[in-house]
Amino acid sequence: MALSKRQRAKAFRVSQYALLVVVAAVLALVADWHEIQRSFFNFGVAAEMFPNVITVALKNTLVYTALGFAFGLALGLVLALMKLSPVAPYRWIATIYIEFFRGVPALLVFIALSFGVPLAFGLQFDIYSTVMLALGIVGAAYMAETIRAGIQAVPKGQIEAARSLGMSQGRTLLTVVIPQAFRIILPPLTNELILLTKDSSLIYIIGLARDQYELTKFGRETLSRSPSLTPILVVGLCYLIITLPLGHLSRYLERRTGGKKLSTPESTGLGVSA
Repeated sequence: MALSKRQRAKAFRVSQYALLVVVAAVLALVADWHEIQRSFFNFGVAAEMFPNVITVALKNTLVYTALGFAFGLALGLVLALMKLSPVAPYRWIATIYIEFFRGVPALLVFIALSFGVPLAFGLQFDIYSTVMLALGIVGAAYMAETIRAGIQAVPKGQIEAARSLGMSQGRTLLTVVIPQAFRIILPPLTNELILLTKDSSLIYIIGLARDQYELTKFGRETLSRSPSLTPILVVGLCYLIITLPLGHLSRYLERRTGGKKLSTPESTGLGVSA
């Protein structure tokens, strides 16, 4: 008797589960668990990383990310307003900035601020200023498009109602439009915070004192003194301590806001429009 469509689908799923079980069993039998434990789960090496991996590296990663995000959010808001400005030169400047810094690697910005700017202009930034500027400059290019989309997503009727009450354009923007826009864009901004957390690892190109190490730099230094890859695993878990809660927060905020999609270049696959 021929199987129905539902029965064929069920049989296919069962066969896939059986295949996965067989593959897992084969891997479990042929794997060298002693070598895996020595290479990835060396508890002696992991113990030596504590508490500094938390009190120094994880803390510094959070500080660097917060500085970059705060500067990037402020600059991104300015760029978004410039992009929506009726003054054409403002729109051109914002568009050029966004296109340029969305197109170049963040590593180049770190290099420029760490080595290029001191050589060309004689300006020397401390470690916190360098990270804040580098992460913020790149992050602002992405956040500007998100904020711009959020502002445009605010219903026009609310703007018209505010203006009919006698509010000026500036007051309407500050008290009505921007607060509602930020409520809409909280999920994508949370995702940008996750990206900045990972981009903070680019600070490795700058000479750092031990008390300035972030997670990746700390892991690289520990790895250079250890025959095991355990430091990389520990550092990866520390990043997950940061990014997993932020990911859950982003999904929660998206549900709270009704999962409203923004017309950003990332969601449409299009570049920034002039």
